[in-house]
Amino acid sequence: MNMKKANKLLKNPNLKWIALVLLVVMVFAIPGYKWMEKDNQARAQRMKSALSPVIMVPGSSATTERFNELVKLLNQNTPTKHSVLKINVSTNGNLSYSGSINKNDNEPFIIIGFKNNKDGYSNIKKQAGWLDEAFEAISQDYKFNNFKAFGHSNGGLIWTYWLEHYYSTYSDEITMKRLMTVGTPYNFSEKNMNHKTQMLEDFIKCKNRLPKSLVVYSVSGGKNYESDGIVPEASVAAGKYIFQKQVKSYTAMTITGDKADHSDLPQNQQVVQVIQQYLLEPIKNNQVISRQGKKSDNDKNGQNEQD
Repeated sequence: MNMKKANKLLKNPNLKWIALVLLVVMVFAIPGYKWMEKDNQARAQRMKSALSPVIMVPGSSATTERFNELVKLLNQNTPTKHSVLKINVSTNGNLSYSGSINKNDNEPFIIIGFKNNKDGYSNIKKQAGWLDEAFEAISQDYKFNNFKAFGHSNGGLIWTYWLEHYYSTYSDEITMKRLMTVGTPYNFSEKNMNHKTQMLEDFIKCKNRLPKSLVVYSVSGGKNYESDGIVPEASVAAGKYIFQKQVKSYTAMTITGDKADHSDLPQNQQVVQVIQQYLLEPIKNNQVISRQGKKSDNDKNGQNEQD
């Protein structure tokens, strides 16, 4: 091609537009490719991860220190100690951390608490949003592909709302294997199931959003025949209207005897045993072994309401 033809092509306005379009495509394609490559690496890392944390949420008026005694009891007489990471979420979604996850710990405890830890349905919805802020952060930081959840009192309500309104964002990559709630008032202080609170009505309305593979354990305290001293037994039992026929299995248990009142339940030795037996992964040769593949996670001694 001689110089005359080359100059003529360079002056062609159509070629200038084509060159400009190609340049723009290249500018956007290169970072897009790098992002895709990074995303694929993160997915591969998550799929290979052996990490299966237990994420705990305390009830109203409780902080991330609420489960200190429970963690101490769970770490007794076990060859593998669970490390503890605590996250406090402010009202604007900022996260503050204390503790850490040990490098070789595949089943750490992550405790998430809230600056605004007050009671009430409107606050529970806010707290579920703050729980999601923390969950998104730890899911990106630690790349786990499954976890177990534990909630005491309103902590169980926060998990339930999160499951129905936020979990679908993560469900393709992260599985909630088991949920254990202790003393959770699904109908607040109502003793009569003919009087459903707005919260319970909403939970029932959205129950089809619950994951079908989830195993749920609901533990109530039996200080007397009607309640754990604060939460009516009928309110805890109302959880069956949410989970039954929606999840893989729903098992209800009642703890009686010493320290069976509401505030003592997380430190109750029977609750500790139930957590060890049904929520945590079994340990063999100092290694955490996944329960996945077992036919049943149900309590043979409890009240099993499986469908």
